[in-house]
Amino acid sequence: MSTVHQLIAAISPDRRAISAVTDDNNPSKPAMTFAALAELMTSTISQLNSIGIGRGDRVAIVLPNGAEMAAAFLAVAAGASAAPLNPAYRADEFDFYMSDLGAKAVIVMAEDDTPAVKVANDRGIPVLVLTPADVAGQFSLDVSAASAADAALPGASQPEDEALVLHTSGTTSRPKVVPLSNANVTASALNISTTLSLPPDDRGLNIMPMFHIHGLIASLLSSMAAGAEVMFTPGFNALKIFQWFDEAKPSWYTAVPTMHQAIVSRAKRNADILDQMKLRFIRSSSSSLPVPVMEDVEATFGCAVIEAYGMTEAAHQMASNPLPPKTRKPGSVGIAAGPDICIMSAEGEVQPTNGIGEICIRGGNVFSGYENNPDANAEAFHGDWFRTGDQGYLDDEGYLRISGRLKEIINRGGEKISPREVDDVLQAHPAVAQIVTFALPHPKLGEEVAAVIVLEDGAVATEAELKEFASAKLADFKVPRVIKFIDEIPKGATGKLQRIGLAEKLGLAEQQDIA
Repeated sequence: MSTVHQLIAAISPDRRAISAVTDDNNPSKPAMTFAALAELMTSTISQLNSIGIGRGDRVAIVLPNGAEMAAAFLAVAAGASAAPLNPAYRADEFDFYMSDLGAKAVIVMAEDDTPAVKVANDRGIPVLVLTPADVAGQFSLDVSAASAADAALPGASQPEDEALVLHTSGTTSRPKVVPLSNANVTASALNISTTLSLPPDDRGLNIMPMFHIHGLIASLLSSMAAGAEVMFTPGFNALKIFQWFDEAKPSWYTAVPTMHQAIVSRAKRNADILDQMKLRFIRSSSSSLPVPVMEDVEATFGCAVIEAYGMTEAAHQMASNPLPPKTRKPGSVGIAAGPDICIMSAEGEVQPTNGIGEICIRGGNVFSGYENNPDANAEAFHGDWFRTGDQGYLDDEGYLRISGRLKEIINRGGEKISPREVDDVLQAHPAVAQIVTFALPHPKLGEEVAAVIVLEDGAVATEAELKEFASAKLADFKVPRVIKFIDEIPKGATGKLQRIGLAEKLGLAEQQDIA
């Protein structure tokens, strides 16, 4: 199944594909079947072709989380290239991304006052208005704002055609364009479906944003590959999550660690619903899952937590811990789960077992290179191996352990410190709810170790106490010299805690008086 269109068409037509939770703004609707989804994809391809948009042409999608966003992504990816954008962007951000992508059209929700409409109009980009129907995910698309044309490469996309285009986060540099082909995204979806042994009668609950690779591939497309159902929420909301669990009765869900922590914190208030839940497993990805958090989640839900490792350039999944009864290793992101994985030195030499170096990957789910960025590609590829920018090692059983992003490694006067190692130690303190360790500029050492901490509700701890706790397990040079207590750690749009640039965000970058 090397295209999105083929993947959906291969599923039994009467099976449920897409459904949605109900709330005040989202009335109850019947689920969309795979037959209805396939028909919607075919009609959307025809509509896009009629206005000159076809295979490889990019269509920006600015829709709120939900069943319609999921269906629109699949429909566009089947015959063009889907470019999902965060609906919370401001006008200047929409302007950058639409320009950088060369968007041929923009899909927006009917009656949505998003600034994307004005940006598109100013740029002469047709605005296609989506109106939800009375079936979850079903919609009509008004393409009247675009002129009829016949210049498109028509019909359903082929394996080599672009299906999805996203940007890197751009935390330290201009965001890079990551084109992913139909072959890339379907390979990844099948890898995830296989890893999780997803049967057709599974039901996933999606709480991930649908403008990010995690939600698009791990939650949605992997389930589609298995012929299984996904029930969509309007986005993550810790206050409503157990209400949604009760309605959806999911067999699994996937999320980032901060979401898992928020869910566990609400569990005691929803004991009746928790007792009725029958999750087969829970998946975690997109950032490191602290071992204490993993243990809390497993104890709360009584099922295995499967930590996986993914990134946009790999159409998400690269490694994953296997399902029970196979071995899961807390603190590890598991074994290769799709692409080949090796550990490489800076000189391009493959490292032996337990040798530390840069994690590199190759395989059918891995993209072929950044768009119009030869310098980045020269740096990112060694032959056919893609350098992930993450540091780690493979143990003697092939399980991958990540020590951190190479750009996040703290260089304290020549001593190299992995922030994740410090995180893992301090996360074990009973008063610590969340921690992020990061580099703080230092006038003599270059960088010093600092950390920001959110305490558990009602917990009390001092900076001196936590430093003493850390020093029992860490060499002196790894112990944070500065610990700040804050109410909330800045997060990215997908819920990941932000490490790079944190000193600047917190106004600590100019600190010069560290002992």
